[in-house]
Amino acid sequence: MYHIELDEAKSKIDALIQTALDGEEVVITRNDEPVLKIVPVSKSVPRRKAGSARGMISMTEDFDEPLEDFVEYMQ
Repeated sequence: MYHIELDEAKSKIDALIQTALDGEEVVITRNDEPVLKIVPVSKSVPRRKAGSARGMISMTEDFDEPLEDFVEYMQ
């Protein structure tokens, strides 16, 4: 994490933005107190598309038949 005073940051904003784009967080301080943080915006994850798994899932013919282990509980 890179710390810099606000007055100095004003004159070096281009370099600070590039530092953030390179993956390092830049914290701008005023009177030794953090007031701003420059970080790159994370890329958004594409939304899921309904039906995109169609044809990838199959069920056996006996899918809904009772399990042999539970026969005694079902009587």
